[in-house]
Amino acid sequence: MDVKVVLSSEEIIRGLKHYRRIAKQDLLRAPETDDPEAFRQHAEARRGVYAELSQLAEVKSPDEVAEEALRVYKDLPFVTGSERPEHTEIKGRENALENFFLMIGLEPRVRREARSMRPSLAGAGGPSGAQGDDAAGGLEAG
Repeated sequence: MDVKVVLSSEEIIRGLKHYRRIAKQDLLRAPETDDPEAFRQHAEARRGVYAELSQLAEVKSPDEVAEEALRVYKDLPFVTGSERPEHTEIKGRENALENFFLMIGLEPRVRREARSMRPSLAGAGGPSGAQGDDAAGGLEAG
């Protein structure tokens, strides 16, 4: 996929720092929610993705960071629409990557194309999600 990012590395890092602060606020709010554990897991997953992307942005070009984020997004098992709590971490990672794509102005067509390549949860390790968490693996500074 051809990805062109107009933001500088510094702008990406600054934007990700803002997103990390929001996730931190969500962590602090978790005890006040209907499902504190799921809310906490979702916020921690988002925060982790933002931290990984920030580290990448310090050593790679904006286009390379976007391409790596798309690679990780394509590897995430597709769990959207599932209310099962064991998928909270995957949903948090998905949400963080989609926020990143919005921030960098990724064309919706490119995101849709990447989304269409994602494996179903059954293809990523079955209903238990055990291998699905592996498929939700991290970003590599490479």
